[in-house]
Amino acid sequence: MTRTTLDPRSPGTPAADTDAIRVAVSTVIFTLRRLSGSDAVQVVLPLVRRTRDPHEGQWALPGGWLDVTEGLDAAASRTLAETTGLAPTYLEQLYAFGAVDRSPTRVVSIVYWALLRADEIGAVEAETDHAIENVRWFDATALPELAFDHNEIVDYALWRLRNKVGYSRIAHGLLADEFTLADLREVYEAILGRRLDPANFRRQVENSDTLIPTDRFRTGSHRPARLYRYNQDVELADRGPLDARH
Repeated sequence: MTRTTLDPRSPGTPAADTDAIRVAVSTVIFTLRRLSGSDAVQVVLPLVRRTRDPHEGQWALPGGWLDVTEGLDAAASRTLAETTGLAPTYLEQLYAFGAVDRSPTRVVSIVYWALLRADEIGAVEAETDHAIENVRWFDATALPELAFDHNEIVDYALWRLRNKVGYSRIAHGLLADEFTLADLREVYEAILGRRLDPANFRRQVENSDTLIPTDRFRTGSHRPARLYRYNQDVELADRGPLDARH
């Protein structure tokens, strides 16, 4: 747990413990899950049921306190592993939430968002033989009332995801290494919450230079569909001049 030591009302004066500003790290993890009895998929995320006050019994985003010895990225990975057992390969800092009244004590949360493929989640649950206790997956667009300001945080993360899918290869974080164009369109439709014209979608993605066709096909009840992979030279997220120390 990280605390400031200066009272903002009197610069340079040590603050009482009750006046300390604490720093927490939370993460919004998105994945896709197929609806029971339907061909449709939806964006879902894991929440953790709180076992102590404040907001005991309510669902909240996974997270924890920032340790004085670790960086923000490391704290996000650690708290995710401790609360959910999950280890996303894509993790990006989302925003800092620090409204004065968001918690009974003064807390600033550094929020990350992550993407996971469905098979990665299944592998974790298989290793533990069961789902992590106090963790449940929810439809990201139909959440109950969450603890603190976590509904607002999820809404912002969804907004970021929907905007980012239009200009980056962020959808790759929800796909297998090789996929059909129908698989890719399904991801876009789940994120955007609307149907896309297959012909227009194919034309747009094939002209984007982000996909590389393979010589393999998926066979089944329909005609064979070519498998594609993403151009690995294009990053999931452009961090600009920032490096891993952040």
